[in-house]
Amino acid sequence: MNKVEIIARRILGWRLNRWDRWYDNEKGIFIYGFQPGENIDHAMIIVRKLEKLGFTYTAKGTSKVCFNDICSTGNTLAQAITNAAYEIADNTSVPDEWL
Repeated sequence: MNKVEIIARRILGWRLNRWDRWYDNEKGIFIYGFQPGENIDHAMIIVRKLEKLGFTYTAKGTSKVCFNDICSTGNTLAQAITNAAYEIADNTSVPDEWL
């Protein structure tokens, strides 16, 4: 799995419906072309979900963000959000109720 897939599955709880679209069971909608590292609107979906799960989001300039004590950087704010979310999804024990 790549970074986007790990975030979509482990944080957002989405399921891959087809190679080019995700399904958000919570909202009952399909998401096409999910690219949070390139699209700030997509990255903000991650921010809202992590805040809902109890994380505090802090932007430190245009290329560094933190979710609680997990911080990451990127060339853009969207990349920094994606990188930090990946750190959470890949390195943190994700409770079953998140999935």
